[in-house]
Amino acid sequence: MNLLKKIERKEAKIGIIGLGYVGLPLVIEFCKAGFSVTAFDVDVEKVKLLKHGKSYIKHIPSEKIKEIQNNRFRFRPTTDFKRLKEIDCIIACVPTPLNKYREPDLSYVFNTTKTIAKHLRKGHLIVLESTTYPGTTDEDMRAILEETGLKAGEDFYLAYSPEREDPNNKNFSTSTIPKVVGGYTENCLTVAKALYDSIVVKTVPVSSTKVAEATKLLENIYRSVNIALVNELKMLFDRMGINIWEVIDAASTKPFGFTPFYPGPGLGGHCIPIDPFYLTWKARQYGMTTRFIELAGEINTSMPLYVVNKVADALNGKGKSVKGSKILILGLAYKKDIDDVRESPSLELIELLREKGAEVDYNDPYVPKTHKMRRYDLKMFSVSLTKKNLKKYDCVLISTDHSPYDVNFIVENANLIVDTRNLIKHADNSSGKVIKA
Repeated sequence: MNLLKKIERKEAKIGIIGLGYVGLPLVIEFCKAGFSVTAFDVDVEKVKLLKHGKSYIKHIPSEKIKEIQNNRFRFRPTTDFKRLKEIDCIIACVPTPLNKYREPDLSYVFNTTKTIAKHLRKGHLIVLESTTYPGTTDEDMRAILEETGLKAGEDFYLAYSPEREDPNNKNFSTSTIPKVVGGYTENCLTVAKALYDSIVVKTVPVSSTKVAEATKLLENIYRSVNIALVNELKMLFDRMGINIWEVIDAASTKPFGFTPFYPGPGLGGHCIPIDPFYLTWKARQYGMTTRFIELAGEINTSMPLYVVNKVADALNGKGKSVKGSKILILGLAYKKDIDDVRESPSLELIELLREKGAEVDYNDPYVPKTHKMRRYDLKMFSVSLTKKNLKKYDCVLISTDHSPYDVNFIVENANLIVDTRNLIKHADNSSGKVIKA
């Protein structure tokens, strides 16, 4: 039986490599669709939790894991990559960070590809979902896989389908977001499209893996550039005494030609702070500079320093300096109502404020403690948001506008507030307690 028929009959065995914010939702969807899924990760703790029906991602409840965990024949979490030889369709969802020089770090992709190559056989489908520069799939990955002697498009299928996860989005989920799919050959595309057709409402086939890779970059660059624009306007309008959020709300009433983007303390998450620089790096190979991308990056990466300067000004207005001041940051996650702290500007805010001599704590209802990351290992715990605690800080810095935050309670008990998210919209500010940043 060929692979296409096995997919159509849901007899193909699926393997997902990388069980984070992208991989785990895919595991759930394929299991729900009736496929047998083996979930691979190098993190022993993640695999252990999944085996016990527990989730480690806030917006994915443990009940969903228990639902698929109850059927042992359909869901097998493991750290044993030798099982790849049993799999028909392998989907890689591994990190693609930047190194310290802001260049692509594809070590996770390439090491994963080398692992797959050890178990590659005829009839395999290999799909990459990690965001990367055009050419990664059909040039770099293909070269590694073909070292086995097998040929892409002839002996095995190779495709790229960019992830479009938006953690905790109430309107869209993995299965309801259209899925872009590009294949190395037409046959590769046919098989990969059939696979995703089984779990998403709509697939969007494109002519090549490079087009699919470029599509994901365009989506994130579009957001990065527009966020940089409103961040720059925020700084300008602040000097002019104009509320940027009021301006955006007013502009949003235009029924055409305008899409609202909102400023903040900096960019977070795995996509927007990182992905645009993958294209910037690749563009140099073609003798071009991506000026829009680089300028947007400069503005967005400068925002934490701008916020720290606003904190310093606010404290100066109260006769205090940053050095020796006690500062509480509200929100460690990079966006509202999630527990994801990847690339969160709050981490840099903590670092910058500490460098200036401040004593810094944080509160986040979804992040009880910090964990070791590639760049940070803060070893901090979320403090309780009580009346007594609020009063002991010289400044409360709002970095994430989580829904559980009681605006009136914060305004009533904090000594000074610097708000980067417009969480405090209509509070009485006659005392000058609330500063927008």
